[in-house]
Amino acid sequence: MQSLAAVQSLAANSAADLWDRVFGTQPDPDRYLVIATAAVALAAILPHAVWRVSRNAITIAHEGGHGLIALVSGRKLDGIRLHSDTSGLTVSRGKPTGLGMILTAAAGYTAPPLLGLGGAWLLAANHITLLLWLATALLIALLVMIRNAYGAVTVVVTGGAFLLVSWLAEPQVQAAFAYVVVWFLLLGGVRPAFELQSKRSRGGAPDSDADQLARLTHVPAGLWLFLFHAVSLSALIGGGRWLLGL
Repeated sequence: MQSLAAVQSLAANSAADLWDRVFGTQPDPDRYLVIATAAVALAAILPHAVWRVSRNAITIAHEGGHGLIALVSGRKLDGIRLHSDTSGLTVSRGKPTGLGMILTAAAGYTAPPLLGLGGAWLLAANHITLLLWLATALLIALLVMIRNAYGAVTVVVTGGAFLLVSWLAEPQVQAAFAYVVVWFLLLGGVRPAFELQSKRSRGGAPDSDADQLARLTHVPAGLWLFLFHAVSLSALIGGGRWLLGL
């Protein structure tokens, strides 16, 4: 009986420790770390050769946004594919017009900056470990819907990095990793809309999200591009102020 009570007490203490670890707060990182992580994120975004690789993370968030809103709006999500050229495809079934389809199409370009904004809010509240665990949970949920090998490997590697850092790394390393990720989503969420605008100006990307939205709503694709820019830049300004403690 005493042994059973001891086991129960140990389990209760372990559960309490885990709860405190995930939902508790961590100390504010030094200002230099916040600025340094922003510089690291920019270094992963600005050089074209590096961006060709790092953009895969933005594509994960982009396609994940399509998938999440498709489910929330009542559509049936058939699967998500991520490709080595950093493009992606989310396939859902349901009514081909209407609010659900419009929201699903609009979710892609807005998902990375909005995720970054949410992450900045969590970091401003000192919930560094919670951010890492939530990101891991979202990646595991996304993995279930991936339908190609490259996409599965990309998500597993990304999720594995979050899991290892959140479980094994020291608090300062966790903070640095989390701030790099959030800065990357905020800063990297701005570039794709400009890339799409550039492609469309050259007559490319006729089936882009903006063009699909134009056909669905009869609102010019340029206005949808303006919305993508407005969301990403507003998220960057608001999230940046939170991260910098302004």
